[in-house]
Amino acid sequence: MTRFPLALSGAALLAAALALSACSPLSLVNAVSPAGEATATTALAYAPGERHMLDVYRPPAGAQQGRAPVIVFFYGGNWVSGDRADYAFVGRALAARGFVVVVPDYRLYPEVRYPDFLDDSAQAVAWTRRTIAAHGGDPERIFLMGHSAGAYNAAMLALDARWLGKQGEKPSVLRGWIGLAGPYDFLPIQNPTTRPVFDYPNTPPDSQPLGFVSAAAPPALLIAPREDKVVNPARNTGGMAARLRENRVPVRELYYDGVGHATLVASLSPTLRRLAPTLDAVDAFVRSDGRSRPQ
Repeated sequence: MTRFPLALSGAALLAAALALSACSPLSLVNAVSPAGEATATTALAYAPGERHMLDVYRPPAGAQQGRAPVIVFFYGGNWVSGDRADYAFVGRALAARGFVVVVPDYRLYPEVRYPDFLDDSAQAVAWTRRTIAAHGGDPERIFLMGHSAGAYNAAMLALDARWLGKQGEKPSVLRGWIGLAGPYDFLPIQNPTTRPVFDYPNTPPDSQPLGFVSAAAPPALLIAPREDKVVNPARNTGGMAARLRENRVPVRELYYDGVGHATLVASLSPTLRRLAPTLDAVDAFVRSDGRSRPQ
C-alpha cells in the first residue's frame, strides 16, 4: 500500500479545491480545463432511450499507433444525479494519455432502482466491445473505471458475472477495473438519499460488490481520499483491497491526503492535477495491462 502526501503551490488552486469539496461543481472543472487535442464523438446511442447515450474521446491524431487501450468511465452522483457532459474533463485527460475513453450516461433514481443501472452499464460495455474498434480502441483491452457510485457500477460488472452475462459477455473480457472512492460494502445503508435506490431495508444482500470477489476477478486499482467524509475509505477501499488479496488478485491500493470525495475525481483535470497523482496512477495501471503486483 502506497501513501502520497499533498503537494500544492498557489492559493488560487487551493481555493478552487476547497470550493469543489463544498459543492462539486464539475461543470466548472470542465470550464477551466484545457480542451487539448483529444477528439470527441458525442451522443452515441448504446441502447434505446434518452439516458442510453455515451461520448467517446480519442487520443490526438498521430499520438497512438495501432488500437489503443479502452477505459469505460462511470460517473458518480449517488445514483440520483449525473450527466456525461460534466465529465468531459475526464475523457479529455485520459485520451491525452493515449487511451480511448467511453463516458456513458445511465438511468437514475427515481426513474429506476437497483439493479437497473447495472443493466445499463453492462449494455454500455457490450456496445464498447462491439463498436470501439471503429473509434481506434482495442476491444480486447477494456478497463472499467468509476468514481463513487460509478465505482460501484464498475466493481459490480467486474466481479458479478450476472450483469455482463445478460449481454453475452463475461468479466474475463476485462483487463482490469479502477475504483475512485467507491462504495463496495455499505449495508446497512446510512445515507437517506441512497436508501430508496436500493429499496432499504429490503436491500438484497447480493447487491454488495465485496461478496463477489473470487480468484477469477480482474486486477484492480483502488484509490481513495484518506479522509473521505462521504464513503468510508477503510471499510470500502481497504476492505475490497483486503478481499482481493485474500483471493490472490493483483490490486494496488492508494490513499491521498488533501483531497476529498469530489476533488479526487477533479484531480484528473489539468487545472487541479497537483492535488493528487490520480491520473499518473491510472495511466501506469492501464499501461501495465492490469498486471499490478499485489500490495
